[in-house]
Amino acid sequence: MFYGSSEKKVFIVRHGEASLKGRNKPYFERMLIERIRKLLRGQSGVEVSREGGLVFVRTDRACQDDEIISGISKVFGVASISPAIEVEADLDAISAAASAFMRDKAEKEGARTFKVEAKRSDKSFPVQSPDIARITGANILRAVESLRVDVNRPDCLLFVNLRKGKAYIYERKIAGFGGLPLGTNGKGLILLSGGIDSPVAAFMMARRGMGIEAVHFHSYPYTGKRALEKTVALAGIVAVYCGRFDMHAVNLLPVQEQLAEKCPEGEMTVLVRRFMMRIAERIAVAAGCGALITGESLGQVASQTAEALAVTDAAAGMPVMRPLIALDKTEIIEKAQAIGTYETSILPYEDCCTVFLPKHPVTKPRLERILASESRLDVEALVAAALESKEVIPIYPGG
Repeated sequence: MFYGSSEKKVFIVRHGEASLKGRNKPYFERMLIERIRKLLRGQSGVEVSREGGLVFVRTDRACQDDEIISGISKVFGVASISPAIEVEADLDAISAAASAFMRDKAEKEGARTFKVEAKRSDKSFPVQSPDIARITGANILRAVESLRVDVNRPDCLLFVNLRKGKAYIYERKIAGFGGLPLGTNGKGLILLSGGIDSPVAAFMMARRGMGIEAVHFHSYPYTGKRALEKTVALAGIVAVYCGRFDMHAVNLLPVQEQLAEKCPEGEMTVLVRRFMMRIAERIAVAAGCGALITGESLGQVASQTAEALAVTDAAAGMPVMRPLIALDKTEIIEKAQAIGTYETSILPYEDCCTVFLPKHPVTKPRLERILASESRLDVEALVAAALESKEVIPIYPGG
């Protein structure tokens, strides 16, 4: 992109829902800016500022656009990003920069038509928005003879945003993930398996501003170390969006063995889920989490019927968030592909849910029967033993 004579590259960052937060808007904007600074800390000369409802990121000219845009786009709360040219709020300066930009566009990309749209945010500027667009467009036509105006389907739609003392010229509006800045909606503990669903669930709750911690249940030695390594890799991809977090790895095999020995086979899946909830809740409380998060989708498997979910929830005292509850598998796969977890999720390593899997799982469990089965067990001792097996694995973005 042509950047004019400015010493810095400039990127305009627009936030979505944060702009609707009324008196809390400054708080959400500060969290957004803090997250942008953190994700761009490896780039040189980064300056992030809030100016009149927009966030401006300035970097050294040596920084690569793709790297800056990729970093900013992973910040939840960002609606769109535009690489821009910054000039003085003067019609001659605007026209000169816009003409140079369009000449570059015509020569390097073969653009033949254009349209200018202008927005005058500074109402004290003496020229109104339609006239700014008309004057800028006329000067581009005089400067670049190969171009013509097309108001319906232009090769290049050029925006001019005139603000107090400065004007910004840009073409692209690159979509971000939207949502709310990370950390503005408390903290949740994701039950993270090695499958497709739970990493997507973690991403979706983080997109709503929730900080993430994770628990992973395994059945070593029935499940191998490669299965755990796969989940760590998945967690690393999630951390690209959520930042560093801890994953608590818990061996569930002793619980499963007791259930297989003393409880009806058909109830195995629901009973295991209830133990997972109990153990996860203990970890969540210790980690300062206010909710559990799962990747369950209504009716996807036997343990995810409405009746089974209600019985599962009865084992936990804190809220259980299920962001995928109404999505079908195709929609979940599409989201997994979009965030980059899908290829890792489908690697053929087993997880604890495949151990002692009943041939005919109960799909409409009754809580009183499940409680009767659990009465044959020393539930607290099993939970305590599982927690003693816990290993804390720090997760970093990208693994």
